[in-house]
Amino acid sequence: LLDSLRRSKQSGKSSSIVVVAEGDKIGKNVFELKDYVEANMTEYEVRVSVLGHMQRGGSPSCFDRVLASRMGVKAVESLLEGKTNYMVGLINDEMALTPLEQAVKGKSKINLELLRVSDIMTT
Repeated sequence: LLDSLRRSKQSGKSSSIVVVAEGDKIGKNVFELKDYVEANMTEYEVRVSVLGHMQRGGSPSCFDRVLASRMGVKAVESLLEGKTNYMVGLINDEMALTPLEQAVKGKSKINLELLRVSDIMTT
């Protein structure tokens, strides 16, 4: 991370954005990572923005409203069918139920396409 930030600065970029997943492999939270970068790159001003906190005050888009309605209908229909302990989600633009045990099991893999785009956009 530090090498990447240094390369960005040397290439003339005045700022960088680092995205950290909640369950990172290192086991550190974003505030520990902030402290680490500040301690090793004193010329950087580091700020933490928690996406969930930023999103709470925003206005929902049309897509957000339609998705929320679809998910709500699916959740109620599932309960009326006696299905409990499921998470409602969107898979291939269709409402889907996933057992809660499966939803929280294991770790998700990084989307390599998004990682590639991120690399392109930051170099």
